[in-house]
Amino acid sequence: MNIVIVANHNWYKQLSDNLSQLIEHNVYFISDNESLTYDNLDALKPRYVFIPHWSYIIPKEIHENFECIVFHMTDLPYGRGGTPLQNLISRGVYHTRISAIKCESELDAGDIYLKKDFNLYGSAEEIYMRASEIIEQMIKEIIITEPTPYQQTGEVVTFSRRNRSDSNLEAIDTLKKAFDYIRMLDAESYPRAFLETEYLLFEFERANLKDGYIHADVKITRKDVHDE
Repeated sequence: MNIVIVANHNWYKQLSDNLSQLIEHNVYFISDNESLTYDNLDALKPRYVFIPHWSYIIPKEIHENFECIVFHMTDLPYGRGGTPLQNLISRGVYHTRISAIKCESELDAGDIYLKKDFNLYGSAEEIYMRASEIIEQMIKEIIITEPTPYQQTGEVVTFSRRNRSDSNLEAIDTLKKAFDYIRMLDAESYPRAFLETEYLLFEFERANLKDGYIHADVKITRKDVHDE
């Protein structure tokens, strides 16, 4: 049996390596969009194509011809849409489920293979690393049990993808909210929580919530550097 892991983050290269050692199947790793083609997959004829972390739309010819499974950090159908981690924490949600679902054209609307409980404490980097461990367990379970996916049920709640302006701390009115905003954006490639003056940009990371204050690292740069 051939298995394909599709992800554009190094967390999941380790997952691919782990699976190669733990299961009696061939595991292939795709990390760039140019390699995710129908022809490449057809040559492998994979039983499953697992997509734990991907920044691109999966072409229709791929998800209609191969069993593609994506992973979403909400208890679907609650929380369909982009930036689920940040949308959950900004809403004060600290316990969720990771959903493994069939990839379809409608975003996050596919049938469910399984779900696992998951908490959202720690920095975004720590959360994503823990999520990769849970997803590894879910992939192994799906390979072994080959579950039949079932339709999503319940009220559909859709998240809008957050953008950089949503990371501004200016309107945050409590220490707890400020702490959550800093930690939920503290991961590689994410725009950090920030404040700005007319000339300077203050970006925050590695926050700790203390009794009456937050201790965090701050990077201060001139705004005109970012405008060049």
